Amino acid sequence: MRALVLHEHGGLEKLVYQPEYRVPVCGPGDALIRTRACALNYHDVFTRRGMPGIKLRLPLIVGNDAAGEVVQVGSEVTAFREGDRVLVDPINRAGPGFLGETMDGGLGEFICLPAHMLIPLDDAIDFATAAALPVAYGTAHRMMYQRGRIQEGETVLILGASGGVGNCCVQLAKRAGATVVVCASSDAKLARLAQCGADIGINYATQDWVAECHRQFGRATTRGGIGGGLDMVVNFTGGDTWTRGLRVLRRDGRMLTCGATAGFDPKEDIRYIWTFELNIIGSNGWSRGDILALLDMVRAGTLRPILHGTRYALADGREAMRQIEDRLTFGKVIVEPGA
Repeated sequence: MRALVLHEHGGLEKLVYQPEYRVPVCGPGDALIRTRACALNYHDVFTRRGMPGIKLRLPLIVGNDAAGEVVQVGSEVTAFREGDRVLVDPINRAGPGFLGETMDGGLGEFICLPAHMLIPLDDAIDFATAAALPVAYGTAHRMMYQRGRIQEGETVLILGASGGVGNCCVQLAKRAGATVVVCASSDAKLARLAQCGADIGINYATQDWVAECHRQFGRATTRGGIGGGLDMVVNFTGGDTWTRGLRVLRRDGRMLTCGATAGFDPKEDIRYIWTFELNIIGSNGWSRGDILALLDMVRAGTLRPILHGTRYALADGREAMRQIEDRLTFGKVIVEPGA
């Protein structure tokens, strides 16, 4: 089969396109899937580079998100049969395993995995849309609803809004009845975020976004009442945005984080946390229920996953990853291994 294979950690050149890679062999409880769409995530970039303290068994086919068709099932599998359309829940919830990290992922023509990792996919949802959901949208759903408990009438700032998690956060916050503020690096991206539901856009390439938030929403106060500021900041970029994000929250405001694409060890200033009694809320991954809820929203038309304008063939998967790594995309990047 054709696959994009990582033999050693490093730069983009370490991803090797192999037109005759081994076809996986499945066991009694497994299913063989023909991959129709693989959605890339920044996690795939981290996997390719190598993550401190995490040792992976190589070679590895990366790609955390995948959807496709069942080609073959093992003798113990009764819930699925050949030809079924399926979405993969990337986490093996019955044992260790994460698609595209500790087990071969979606950047190959076929995937073999335990059948309990599959979710039935009806004809109303196309493969690319489905593949966009689990990692990015599932993470956003858990963070905004289960952990952040976004409420109608609140004001939320979403940093990194142009990516997959950010796009979904914008839509979910708007769906909850919040006022949505976003930051992006260009007016073109801000215009697209407005189409997703953003109410206020700040171009951080031309404006100081902290000063602009203070101008529009005021500052927190320690004397009597809550004062000004935002109810919630969604910050999964980390880096130099971390402490700056604390400065725009109201007293008793909430900072949500589910990742650190710009750096996991930013300079901290905990004076803001105690002075304004701020809440730092972490969110890790998603549940099967988050994915099912998202599928229901898509089916009902209340959520529209945003896909990057270009679809990539498997042979061009390295370029697709470069687009993510260089932050040139808007929405989820889709590779179609069958193309």
